[in-house]
Amino acid sequence: MALPSSLLDPSKPRRPAGSFYRKWNWRRQIAASGTRLLVAGIFALLLLAGWYLANRGLGKQFRVRVVEELHKRGIEASVRRLTLDPFRGLVAQDLRIFDFRNRETLALVNEVSLDINYAALLHHQPFLNSIDVRDANLTFPNPFNDPKAPKAQLRNFRARVFFPPDQIYISQAEGFFCGVRLSATGQLLKRADYKPGREMTEAELRQRVELVQRVAAELNSFKFAGGPPSLQLKFSGDLAHMEKARADATLTGDRMQRGTYEIKNFSATAEWADQKLNLTQLQFTDAAGNFAGHLVWDSITKRGEYQAQSAINAKQFADAFGFEKLLSDFNFGSVPTVELSGSTDLSASPPRWSTLGRVELGEFSYKKIQFLSLTSDFSWDGARTMLRDVRLRHPTGDLSADFLDAPGDFRLNLESTINPAPLRELVSGDLRNFLNEWEWPKSPAVRINLRGTSLDAKTWTGDGSIALQRARFRGVWANSATSNVHVAEGAITFKDLHVVRDEGVGTGTFTYDDPHHEIRIDHIKTTLRPSDAIYWVDPKLFKVVTPYKFHGVPALTANGVVQFHGGKNTHVELGIDAPSGLDYVFLGKTLSFERARGNLLITDDRVQLINVDGALFNGTARGDADIFLGQDAQYKANIAVERINFPRLTDLYFDYKTALGELAGTYNFEGAGDDARKMRGGGNVRVSNGDVFAIPVFGPLSSLLSAIIPRAGYSIARQATASFKVNDGVISTEDFKVSGQLFGMRGHGLLFFLDDKLDFDIRVDASGPGALLTPVYSLFEYKGDGKLSKPHWHPKNF
Repeated sequence: MALPSSLLDPSKPRRPAGSFYRKWNWRRQIAASGTRLLVAGIFALLLLAGWYLANRGLGKQFRVRVVEELHKRGIEASVRRLTLDPFRGLVAQDLRIFDFRNRETLALVNEVSLDINYAALLHHQPFLNSIDVRDANLTFPNPFNDPKAPKAQLRNFRARVFFPPDQIYISQAEGFFCGVRLSATGQLLKRADYKPGREMTEAELRQRVELVQRVAAELNSFKFAGGPPSLQLKFSGDLAHMEKARADATLTGDRMQRGTYEIKNFSATAEWADQKLNLTQLQFTDAAGNFAGHLVWDSITKRGEYQAQSAINAKQFADAFGFEKLLSDFNFGSVPTVELSGSTDLSASPPRWSTLGRVELGEFSYKKIQFLSLTSDFSWDGARTMLRDVRLRHPTGDLSADFLDAPGDFRLNLESTINPAPLRELVSGDLRNFLNEWEWPKSPAVRINLRGTSLDAKTWTGDGSIALQRARFRGVWANSATSNVHVAEGAITFKDLHVVRDEGVGTGTFTYDDPHHEIRIDHIKTTLRPSDAIYWVDPKLFKVVTPYKFHGVPALTANGVVQFHGGKNTHVELGIDAPSGLDYVFLGKTLSFERARGNLLITDDRVQLINVDGALFNGTARGDADIFLGQDAQYKANIAVERINFPRLTDLYFDYKTALGELAGTYNFEGAGDDARKMRGGGNVRVSNGDVFAIPVFGPLSSLLSAIIPRAGYSIARQATASFKVNDGVISTEDFKVSGQLFGMRGHGLLFFLDDKLDFDIRVDASGPGALLTPVYSLFEYKGDGKLSKPHWHPKNF
């Protein structure tokens, strides 16, 4: 149907066309309304689809396609949900990244925006152009479920990763790992023929996870007062040959505090290339000074080299980083400086290390011992240790030394004028006990050169010298002492020893043998007080010489062995010559010898006196003795005396002051301890050139005889003899005989010398001209009783 011409010609006025026009207008309105409804419906459907895709996500098929695409790009991952954001595009939520070798989880990412080529997606071609991570939190898992492991997390992570053909390009990746700002850029090649390498072993995985956790733990222990440190990383490589990748890293920071220790101006620069790590710069400062170092490590040859210079607060540094035990005994008054360089070779078996350097310490203390300074060069290679030009200064003196410890080779050269007293805290055991027995008002001078095959002192040999000024050992002073020193088989021998005291000198040789627990004495000669000199040798021998009180200093010679630590082989021979005499207590009385000489043999349980010869009471006394030591001390002795001043002897023991004559005799006896009542023995005695009746115990007989025969009682009885026995404090005799000019006496009886009484019988015999009166004399028998000091004599027949 043709339209009216008025409708076709716009120049003509339009007029209503009646019903036709109305119908056409109605239809047009219906079409417009339908179009609007259709657009609204489509928009509503798009909104519904957008809401669905944004909240419920795409189906599993799309997630699989995305995972496969990531796999093609070298990223092993899984996606829990894939959504479509109207502004960000395709978003992968809860992205889990795996290690491509063993499927262990490496990281968890909240959301990742995916830039995809939808045309390529529909045609099943690589469709992933890039991924965009914004403000994500990556949590590195703990596959061993260790509740104590630190939480390693990368926060506020941003990254833009592009996937051009056969590449992975990271334009910028930023985030915060345990307070450190990370920034990385780089690219990785992923060729079409790329194949994953061998699977990672469980041990290797554990090492890597532990490394990440250890780094996280260390970083979490820091406080960054100067703001977050910054780590910048640039890298490039091939996924198929990651060991050949190249990387450059720079770490900077300021005021990084760990505990009480603060690091300032920290900077480190490192590069990895050709499988070599080159830490070109590592330096920082603290409140005390600077640290600088560098390191080179070749992962192929497993060899490395390093250098370092330090002038930092070493003790605070060690305490902050868990090495507090290393310097716990040190306190530094000034900054210690250390220079070292070295190398390592882990390919060798066993691994080889080599370090050399120098240490300089100002004023410091070790175990509360104050030192002024210490300097030394050192080297160490794992098997050998060398200290060279050691110089140690102490307020009391200086020490210089060189030291070498190597397999089969030990060397020590030492000279010291340091007082050993403050150094007691540095040693323990027997050596410390030995030093505690000394007192040095002035420092000794010591020089020693030692050689050996190991640190075991039994292998050492060497020589040296020692010179002491006034010193005290075991409470006994010496004015000075000098000696040459020889070391062999764990023993120290002091040769050409010369000790000076006020009263004399001592010379000779002695050896301190610790392995055999003994002191060997060789040709010691002294003019020192024996009680002091013997205390230097062994205090337990002091009681042996104590009973001998010398009037002057004797000449003493000594040879033998003294054992300690429970040894039973002590055997010391002492030769004594005391021209000035000595005092010795016998039976509770002090015998004063004008001179004495003899030998002593000292063993662990006995003392033997051999060939003792002395001048006593104008006569001589000779004898031997065997004294057993211990709780039940016993003794045996034999004595022979000649021309002893009898009055002086009786005056000492019996308080008799009128006796005349000379005494000679022998006495063999034995006993136990100091109890004279336990003494027993026997002998004979002769008194000559005296007046027996002048002895108080026999004196009353003079008056009895004079009453019967005038002047007979005052006839001088010039000789008396007797054999006797001693037991339980009693002297008994059966053949007491007195010889005079006109008469004699024979008797027997008991003298209770400890109880001051007697029981004695005397019979008068004729002699000389008085023999004619024998029948008369035989009538006179006398009985003595009462006290020894005031005896009562009375006739038995009257």
